[in-house]
Amino acid sequence: MLFPIAAAVMLTNIALLELYLLHDLPEPMNIHYLADENPLYRVFVYGTLKRGEPNHSLISDVTCGYSKFLGLGRTAVPYPLIIATRYNIPFLLKKPGVGHHVIGEVYDVDTKMLSKLDELEEHPGFYERSMTDVILAPESKLKGTDNFEEVGSLMKVWVYFLPKFRESLLESPMYSSYSNEGSHGLKYCETEESTIRPEDLH
Repeated sequence: MLFPIAAAVMLTNIALLELYLLHDLPEPMNIHYLADENPLYRVFVYGTLKRGEPNHSLISDVTCGYSKFLGLGRTAVPYPLIIATRYNIPFLLKKPGVGHHVIGEVYDVDTKMLSKLDELEEHPGFYERSMTDVILAPESKLKGTDNFEEVGSLMKVWVYFLPKFRESLLESPMYSSYSNEGSHGLKYCETEESTIRPEDLH
């Protein structure tokens, strides 16, 4: 009795395999296993990691891990986005309710890429990665930056904040979006040899 059952199971498996090969269908996979092994994290970037900016090569480098651009994001509450230090680094100060609704880019990244971003941002010793709400909108549906609420959706994302800083930094010019080529004229010039210490901003 066992032999006919085993034979039927085997023939079914062969038929399924032939079906996948014949129609060039993707092989079935254990979605749960993949998600547990390497989950995706949603990250909002507002400075030098954006497209066209000095550090974008990191987030687009496949050897650093997986990343996928999802669209433009705008913070749900205002934050102070400033440019500071002699290296002209953009910082998002952790002071909700001050400044502007900041516009940036939203990416899905895997664990390896998130680790590279943490390393670049010196989390948690310098910047601090924490969750905040942003409105994510498809770039193709935006008319300038005026209709985020109409075409976007609210979600929680990871963002790199500067958690501790001198109060005098709140007197700096604040921006709603960052560009290294902006009219502010403050070109980013940090290098691997640059040494920024937390106390420089405290």
